[in-house]
Amino acid sequence: MTLYSYCLRYDAGSAPNPYWDVCTLVICKPAIRRLAQLGDWVVGLGAASSPMGDMSGHVVYAMRITQLMTLREYDVFCGSNLPGKIPKWASRDYKKRVGDCIYSFSDVGGPTLRPSVHDESNRRVDLGGMNALLSDYFYYFGDRPRELPKHLSPIIHPRQGHKSRANAQYAGAFVEWIEGLDLKPNELYGEPQRKREIMANSESAAACSRRDLDEDHDDEIC
Repeated sequence: MTLYSYCLRYDAGSAPNPYWDVCTLVICKPAIRRLAQLGDWVVGLGAASSPMGDMSGHVVYAMRITQLMTLREYDVFCGSNLPGKIPKWASRDYKKRVGDCIYSFSDVGGPTLRPSVHDESNRRVDLGGMNALLSDYFYYFGDRPRELPKHLSPIIHPRQGHKSRANAQYAGAFVEWIEGLDLKPNELYGEPQRKREIMANSESAAACSRRDLDEDHDDEIC
């Protein structure tokens, strides 16, 4: 089991998308999506510049990968099993607005981008991740992140990119800690940190697109 950890600077509810009882990572973090396997854990840690202040060293979400699909397979799967993950950007329902199934593979000539949190500038990175990571065993804290204990602080990765190999000696201890919180998995214990910002700003899609592109530019293995 590999533990992937990274700094989640812009928690908007799309990457990860914790809604509809399945936590998914389908856009952004291309290196993690290419390499992660069933049974691995992905952990998003808070940022020093979060809307709540300095949340570095706090867990925003953690998911154990229980399904792995290509993006084409994910598009088909959402159509029949998770329609709420298909974005409806004009919806007033935030969960529908930030859906992460943003590429349709039904058209001839390649995938088309649905109106969503990303635009065409994100296409190469999004599709370069190749896979969709799904979890029916996750913890999502959003704007109420949980502070890591000191013995797990080495998994913190404050820069762009992520940690994986360097986390080997802490993977088991992390799972023991988060399961030891005695919280029910697959519950939302907070709201996305940027939810209010996105709902209030008509230009939020463009802002999300630019931010995610900057974040994923240097998604390297550490």
